[in-house]
Amino acid sequence: MSVDFKHENNKFSALENSEELAFLSYESNGDVLTVDHTEVSPQLEGQGIGKKLVEQVVEYARSENKTIDPQCPFADGVIEKTPEFQDVVAK
Repeated sequence: MSVDFKHENNKFSALENSEELAFLSYESNGDVLTVDHTEVSPQLEGQGIGKKLVEQVVEYARSENKTIDPQCPFADGVIEKTPEFQDVVAK
């Protein structure tokens, strides 16, 4: 299965055949990206897509010199379990 990722309108999406099957949304406030929601459709669950979406927002935050405030429990859990993501967490 081929999943494409797209970033627009404060949202990272995972698409298959142009259909959005998962997304992570955030609010941008100054230098902080507040991740407020992550959703993965049942057919993609367990395939690491949610983690890939968190990775995308982490890489975006790094490239923009921003930090992340993971209000979404899923994103917070992924970042907590992934030491290499923790450099971008808002203190």
